[in-house]
Amino acid sequence: MKNALLMTMIIVVIGGALTCGRKVMVPPRIDLKPHEVVGMIQFDCANKGNLAPYTTRRFTEAIRRDQEMIRIIDLGTEATVLKEIGHDKMSRAAFQAIGEKYEVATVFTGELLVSDVRPNISIAMIFGMSVSAEVDATLDVQMVETHTGASLWSTSVTATREFGHVSIWEGGGFVFDAQDPERAYGKLVDALVEDASRDFRVTWRRE
Repeated sequence: MKNALLMTMIIVVIGGALTCGRKVMVPPRIDLKPHEVVGMIQFDCANKGNLAPYTTRRFTEAIRRDQEMIRIIDLGTEATVLKEIGHDKMSRAAFQAIGEKYEVATVFTGELLVSDVRPNISIAMIFGMSVSAEVDATLDVQMVETHTGASLWSTSVTATREFGHVSIWEGGGFVFDAQDPERAYGKLVDALVEDASRDFRVTWRRE
C-alpha cells in the first residue's frame, strides 16, 4: 500500500514538472530607451486629496522597474504645462510645444476615474463609525510622441476593491478618505498600475 502511494506521488510530481516546464523571462514589449527623454504629466483625477500625484508616482516607478536607466522628467499638472506653453487644451500642437519647451521626445498622460463608494452597511453606522465599501476605478494612460503629436501607446484598465476608512457625514452621506492615498487607495492603485504598466515590465512564461 505504501509503495503504491509513493509511486503515485512520484508520477504526479514528474507529470507536473513535465507539464509546467521551465519559466522563461520575456523582456518588456516596449523599450523606453529609444523614446527618451520621457516627460510625465501628472495624471488627472477629480477625487480630492493626493490621489493623482500618488498614482502618477506609482506608475512612473512601475514602467522604469525593468528598464535600463531611463531619463524621466516630472512636468507637473496638465494645467501647469498648458499654461507654460500657452495652450488651452492638449492637442497635437500642444504636444509639439511641450517637446520643444521641455526637450522631451515622448509624454505620458493619464486619467484616473474613481466611482462613488458602495458602502457595506452594518450596525457600526448607528455609532457613526467607519464602515467598509467597494470602489471601482479605471486608469487610462497614453504615451504621445511630441515631434508628431501621435499616440504611440495607450491602455485602459479597471479594478474593484473593498476598503475600510469610509466615514459617514452628518447628513447621511459617505466620504472616502483620500488624504492618505497609500492607506486608503493603495491596493486599488497598485492593481491598476501593475496592469497598465505590463508592456513596460518583464513577464514570465513557461516553455
